[in-house]
Amino acid sequence: MEHNRILVLSPHTDDAELGCGGSIARWKEEGKEVYVGVFSTAEESVPQGMPPDTLQREFYQSMETLAIPRSNLFVYHYPVRKLSYHRQEVLEELVKLRRAIKPDLIILPSGNDLHQDHQVVHIEGLRAFKDMSILAYELPWNHIHFTVQGFVALEEKHINKKVEALKSYRSQIDISRPYFTPEFILALAKVRGTQINKPYAEVFEILRIEL
Repeated sequence: MEHNRILVLSPHTDDAELGCGGSIARWKEEGKEVYVGVFSTAEESVPQGMPPDTLQREFYQSMETLAIPRSNLFVYHYPVRKLSYHRQEVLEELVKLRRAIKPDLIILPSGNDLHQDHQVVHIEGLRAFKDMSILAYELPWNHIHFTVQGFVALEEKHINKKVEALKSYRSQIDISRPYFTPEFILALAKVRGTQINKPYAEVFEILRIEL
């Protein structure tokens, strides 16, 4: 089965780009419809002195770089690190997204991701889309282990697009998040690409797939 309507679930504003920004760039190039749902704009985590909506604005700028139209973005404002207090609401929003978008592929955080918000989006995403094709993306700083099962081969232009999109997050770069650096992004993509004899790649756990 060819997957043409892809929904990426992002616990926070930057997780979609970090986990599969290069894949999004490739999917858009191939003409696929990509949608992104973000569950927290992490206003409580914005560096001191910056406006509360900083991360939301950076997210919109990043998505513009990846050519995702605003109409394909769904942003919710649950408090960061407290999605577990809102599980039912998160599930209900996911069910609404399923009905509105009718996606044929879901991309979400790994079940091995240690961040509490990521775990909620993973579990509720499985609950809402349990009968559909589902892949889980890699955020290695949050993992003790990650099962590499699926690869999306990428070209340099796709990785460059990912790097450019992540440059939108000045608030995170200014506090020296190491996984926002071009060096880290390129190195990880090269390692994953080497595993399949390609220049670059992003990897996923395969939770369910319809072929």
